[in-house]
Parts: sequence; C-alpha cells; structure tokens
Amino acid sequence: MTAVAGTLLRSLGAVAQSVSQVAPTALRGVSQCMISRGTWNTSAWTPLVTTIRHRYYADKLARGPLMKNYGYEEKLHTKGMLPHVVHGKRLPLPIYRPKNGWNEKRALFGQNDYIDILGNGKLKPTDVAYSVPPWLRGFKGNEYQMLLRKRKYFGSVMYRYRPTKYREMEKRIKWLYRYLNQKTKDYYWHKA
Repeated sequence: MTAVAGTLLRSLGAVAQSVSQVAPTALRGVSQCMISRGTWNTSAWTPLVTTIRHRYYADKLARGPLMKNYGYEEKLHTKGMLPHVVHGKRLPLPIYRPKNGWNEKRALFGQNDYIDILGNGKLKPTDVAYSVPPWLRGFKGNEYQMLLRKRKYFGSVMYRYRPTKYREMEKRIKWLYRYLNQKTKDYYWHKA
C-alpha cells in the first residue's frame, strides 16, 4: 500500500515539475519543495509568499486613536444627578411670578355651582352654562336623540350652507335608527 502511494506521489511530483517548467508563475504559491524536489518526503512545508497580516499597524498607531462621531455634540445629560454645565454658568430658570388669584376668571370660578340651592329658585344651573351651545343646555339623552335635536334646530341652515355636514349627520341618524331598532334588545315587546 505504501509502495503504491509512493509511486503516486512521485508521478504527481513529476507532473508538477513538468508544469512548472512550462508556466513557472502559475504554481509559485502552491509549494516550494514540491516543485524543486518532486517528492513529499520533506518535513517542513514553507510557502513562497508570506503574508503580513498587520502590515500597517505601526502606521495606525502613529495616526493616534480612532476618532468616532467626530463633530457630534451630545445634548442629553448622561453624567449623573447634577445638571450638565458646559459654559460654567447656572442653568436658566424662569423668574417666579405668583399668579393673581383675584383676577376675574379665578375669582368668579364656580360662582353658579349652587345657584339652584342658594338662589331664589328662578335660575337653574343649565341656564348659566354659558360655554355649552344653547341647543345642548340641559339636554340628557343618547347620541341619536342629540342628533335629532340638532337636526331640529339647524336642519334647514345646515342643508343650505353645509351640505356635507348635513349629509353625514343624516347618515349617522339613519345608522343609529337601524342599530337602536334592530340590534339592541328591547324588553318591552312581550308586554304589548
């Protein structure tokens, strides 16, 4: 078995030697000893070209440390509990100015909350709800009833001047009508 392997290696060495004579640059990197001797009996295999992995490492050290994020200025405070002071001054705080507790808005806030109890009985809390639209003052009901009330108040005006809003309101009324009459449970039908 070893004799067969030896003859095979010798024949490969002869082929390699003949090829090296034809094209010497083609097999330069394969093996120096195989081309020159034609056998594999050498104890050390040394390639012809040795590569230097860190050829420019000295140049890299001479340039100094690698600069990352050059020109970027961090705006978030990441250095602990104290404020981040760049310019050496205190951070600007707004000057404290106490609010005027006796201006008209603060002094009269909630003045009509108990008007029905403390008043003479003629004025209701719904009558003094000035921020609520007049057609919603004192109204209590669901969305369908609210839209019917709105249509009663503004139907003709909306139809003429805001037709898209009017059409959307009509669509919503129609949908709510169907939902309330067909999809919700009515517990009074069996009493009829």
